[in-house]
Amino acid sequence: MSFSIVVLTLNEERNLPRCLRSIRFSDNIVVLDSGSTDRTEAIARDAGARFIVRPFDNFAAQRNFAQTAIHFKYPWVFHLDADEEFTPLLANEARAGSVRTDLDGFYVAPRMMFFGKWVPHCTDFPAWQARFVRAPQFSFIEVGHGQREAPHMRLEKLTSSYLHDLTSGGVDEWLEKHRRYAKAEAVAYVTSSQAYRIADLFAQDKLRRRRALKYLSYKLPFRPIFRFIYQYFLRLGILDGIAGLRYCILLGRYEGYASKEIKKLREKTRSTCA
Repeated sequence: MSFSIVVLTLNEERNLPRCLRSIRFSDNIVVLDSGSTDRTEAIARDAGARFIVRPFDNFAAQRNFAQTAIHFKYPWVFHLDADEEFTPLLANEARAGSVRTDLDGFYVAPRMMFFGKWVPHCTDFPAWQARFVRAPQFSFIEVGHGQREAPHMRLEKLTSSYLHDLTSGGVDEWLEKHRRYAKAEAVAYVTSSQAYRIADLFAQDKLRRRRALKYLSYKLPFRPIFRFIYQYFLRLGILDGIAGLRYCILLGRYEGYASKEIKKLREKTRSTCA
């Protein structure tokens, strides 16, 4: 059995060639674009991929469109972004998983690369994401700046990883992107109806523990400092060397952006209610 691959893009002429080279084993690649104005389309078509355009609203909606509106050759679909790459081990394991009919999808943990170095500790490896799923039954929901599996999806985990280049566009692009993410995170937190308790930090499910920590951290003062201490010392980012130190500093800056956005939203809510 085999599987299809969909790649999300927006002006990815720099990253897309490397991504497509890593998945050239596939005979069913679809590039789902959000309106690129660079050479993204030409690169995709030259590599033999189908090219489809849909205006971007959020990641969950984009992936759900792929699930339901695109006709794939195979029932299993791997969702990639253009700054991500396959590995041979992952390809083999995904092929083996594509025979399953009792699941809706698999979690896959990315290996985060910071200027070419894997930084597992300060990126909380393995940070599981639902990426290898059955179409059309699997569906995503939007959470913060990303997507998560909809409730009641039946999932297991693949042991192999894909590679995610955190710094393909340099630090300035990373910061600009995370300013946008911070706004989405703030909206998700302020408007969320889901609440976690302290007890959830000790749940058996590692994914639930991680999500609870993320939610509860928004209630802490001095969040940028706390995030740095947590990632660099408690999560052992110090073992990732200079790359780990640099990345933990960036994570602290990101938390500063998120804190400012949450404060703005709360002030706006208070002024509206006054």
